[in-house]
Amino acid sequence: MNAPRQTLQNILAATAAGVLGLAAGALLTGAGVLVPYWRSLEPAEFMAWYAAHAELLPRFFAPLGIGGAVLAIAAAVLERWPLRGESGFQLASALLAVAVLAASPLYFTDVSASFAAGTIPHAALADELTRWACWHWARTVLAIAAFAAALMGLRERLTC
Repeated sequence: MNAPRQTLQNILAATAAGVLGLAAGALLTGAGVLVPYWRSLEPAEFMAWYAAHAELLPRFFAPLGIGGAVLAIAAAVLERWPLRGESGFQLASALLAVAVLAASPLYFTDVSASFAAGTIPHAALADELTRWACWHWARTVLAIAAFAAALMGLRERLTC
């Protein structure tokens, strides 16, 4: 393989790992800080808080998630084109990063809109926050796995 291409692949793989790590850390912080805080609030307080901050949440999380996925996909494509016998860590990282993004339209978009609009009945909020936390933990685990796969791919690139 030529040196400029290998350098580009290394830079892209390292950048993808870095952004995926930031995204995983942000999701982990959300799970450990935001969700417990939300659960401590009375339903009316939570709805008011969420309505006031609803636009900030995707503006923070989306660039990390989308950026990580785009970089992971680019790293996987560059590593695998033309097709060679690479281990597949970069590809696994890209697929896991896309799975993290898929959670938004599958669950988070609608429920976030309901939180922001205050349309969830107060009596149902605790159950919905439990469901939200489960979905969030699932995407957090996927994000951590995407980061780990990116690190393994990077390690493999730099030690071989």
